[in-house]
Amino acid sequence: MCNPRSAALSKYFVTLSISLLYRLSPLVSDSIYSNGFSAECLNSSVANSGFYLSNPYKFQVQFHTMGSSPVYELEEDGHDYESGYASGSSSDAELPEIYFTKPHLAFLNRQLQTLEPQEILQWCITSLPGLYQETAFGLTGLTSLDMLSKMKVPRPQIVDLLFFDTLHHFAETHDLINRIRNRYPLVNLHIYKPAGADTAEEFARQHGERLWETNDELYDWLAKVEPAQRAYRELQVGAVLTGRRRSQGGQRGDIPVIEVDDAGLIKVNPFANWSFKQVNDYIKENNVPYNELLDRGYKSVGDWHSTKPVQKGEDERAGRWPGQEKTECGIHNPRSKFAQFLKEQEMKKQSEALQQALESQQGAEITS
Repeated sequence: MCNPRSAALSKYFVTLSISLLYRLSPLVSDSIYSNGFSAECLNSSVANSGFYLSNPYKFQVQFHTMGSSPVYELEEDGHDYESGYASGSSSDAELPEIYFTKPHLAFLNRQLQTLEPQEILQWCITSLPGLYQETAFGLTGLTSLDMLSKMKVPRPQIVDLLFFDTLHHFAETHDLINRIRNRYPLVNLHIYKPAGADTAEEFARQHGERLWETNDELYDWLAKVEPAQRAYRELQVGAVLTGRRRSQGGQRGDIPVIEVDDAGLIKVNPFANWSFKQVNDYIKENNVPYNELLDRGYKSVGDWHSTKPVQKGEDERAGRWPGQEKTECGIHNPRSKFAQFLKEQEMKKQSEALQQALESQQGAEITS
C-alpha cells in the first residue's frame, strides 16, 4: 500500500530523469527503497504525473534566489509544489519548459557532484530539453565536445555548439574551428556575431575604435551578451553546457554543477570538479585538436586585445583582462546587471540630447 508521504516523496524523485535514478546514480535509486519508497509508489507517481508532470493545476510563480541564481517556487493553493517539466499543452505561459525548486536544485547538485563528467553529460542529454553547448573552444569545452561525440547518442540528441564570435578572436581560434568542423562533422555549430557587423572594421565604424577600452561594459553587451541572448531566443535554448571549472578561480571558485541564471536559463558545469591538468591530459590522451596558442604559454584564450600568456605560478585565467579586476566576459554575469547598464546608457543619451537642445536654443537666442 502506498502511504501519502511515500507517494509525495516518490513523486518528487520522478522529476529527476529515469536515467539519473536507475542508471547514472545507483545511490539515488537505493535511497528510494531504503527510505520506504516502494516501486508501487514510484510507478504510481509516474502514471499520475505522465513523467512530464502534465497537470491541471494553476501555478503562481515566484522567483527566489539561491546564491545569485533564482529558481522557481511553485505554489498550488498555498502549498509548495514539486519541480518538473511543463507540458506542451500547459496553459501556463509563464512557465519555462523545465523548472526547479530550491530543494530540488540542491538535491541535484548533491547527486551530480559525485558523478564523472561523462555521467553528468549523459544525464543532461536525457534530462534537459533545448540543450546546447556554449564554447570558445578552450580545453574544457573541447573535452566536453569529444566526450559527447563518443556517446553514440541518436542524431536528434546530438548537442549543438554555440560560439559567440566577437569579431576579435585570434586567427588561431578560427583555425581551430575549421579543424573541429573536420574532426566532428556531425556536430552543428551555430555562430552568432554582434548585430549588424561581420568584421572588426564594421564593428569599429558603428561603435568607435577600441570600444573595450572606452566602454568595456558596452563592448561586452554588444559583442557577447546580446548575441548570446539572441541565440537563446532564436534557437529556443533551455539549458547550456559550459566549460567553467572551480580550479579557474575568481567567480568560478565555488560554482555548482547545475545552476539557474536570473532569466531562468539552466547552466550545467560538468567539469566543475576537474583541474587544468585533468582536461589537458584528456586532450593529449585522446588526440583532440586544440588552440595552438596553448603551446605559447596561453591557458585561457579569449579576444586578442584582452588575453596574454600566463606566467609560471599564475592562475590559468590570469592572462585574461590583465591589470583589471574583471574575471568574466559578461555571458556568465547576471543579465539584470546589463539591463540596468542599458537603462543607464539610455538615460545618458537622453540627458546628452536634452543638453544639446538647450545649448542650441541658447545659441539661437544670443544670435537673435
